[in-house]
Amino acid sequence: MSRLRIALLNAAHDGADTRRNFRRELDADVAEFSVTEGELPETFEYDAVVVTGSRSSVYWDEPWIRAAREYAREAAGRGLPCLGVCWGHQLLAEALGGEVDAMGEYEIGYREVERNGDDPLLDGLSDRFTVFTTHSDAVVELPEGAREIATNEYGNHGFRKGHVFGVQFHPEYDPETARTVTEGKDELSEERKARVVAGITDENYAKACEAKALFDNFLQYAAAVRDERPTAASD
Repeated sequence: MSRLRIALLNAAHDGADTRRNFRRELDADVAEFSVTEGELPETFEYDAVVVTGSRSSVYWDEPWIRAAREYAREAAGRGLPCLGVCWGHQLLAEALGGEVDAMGEYEIGYREVERNGDDPLLDGLSDRFTVFTTHSDAVVELPEGAREIATNEYGNHGFRKGHVFGVQFHPEYDPETARTVTEGKDELSEERKARVVAGITDENYAKACEAKALFDNFLQYAAAVRDERPTAASD
C-alpha cells in the first residue's frame, strides 16, 4: 500500500517549530505550503489536508486567510479528509459555515479535555485526557450538521462533520514549543506566563502524549477513505 500524500497548510508566521512538530507526527509523504506567504496547493491531488495553528485570527480580513479558507472549503467539498488544529480547527469550522469569535479571555497551558461520545479521531483516548492549549478565539457555533467530539469548561475543543475533523488543542506540541509559545505571549502578564511555564513538566508532557494518537487515527481514516474511492476503469 502506498504512503498517504498529505497537503500541510502551515499557517504559522514563523513556521519552523510547526514544521518540525507536524512532520514528526504525520507518518506520510507531506507536501508543505506556507499559507501566510500565499502558498497553496495548485491541485487537490492529495489523500488528505492538515491545517496548522497560527497566531492570526480566522476572521481577520486578509487575502491569505480568505484563500486558505476557500481551499479548505473546496477540499472538504471534494470529500478529502481534513484535520485542523487550533487555528486550523477554527478555519475548517468557518469554511463549513460555523462561527468563530474572540473569547474575551485566554486558555493556555496543560488542561483536561473531555471526549463527547465515540469518534474514530479520538479512538483509544481516555474519556478525559490532558492536552496543551493556547488560544483566545473559539468556535462558538458549529457548522450545520457537525457534531461536537471534545469539550471543556472553555468551550468546544473538537468537532467532526463528514470527513472533516478539528481539534482546538495542540496534540503536536513538544515541551520546547509549549515553552516558546508561552513566553512569546506579550498580551499575558509575566506572572501568568511563569505559572504556565512552571507547568511544562515531563509529567504533564507524558500525559499529553496520549492525544498524539489522533494523528495515527486520522491517517488510518484517510487511508480507508482513499481505498474506498472508485478507480478509473482501465482500457
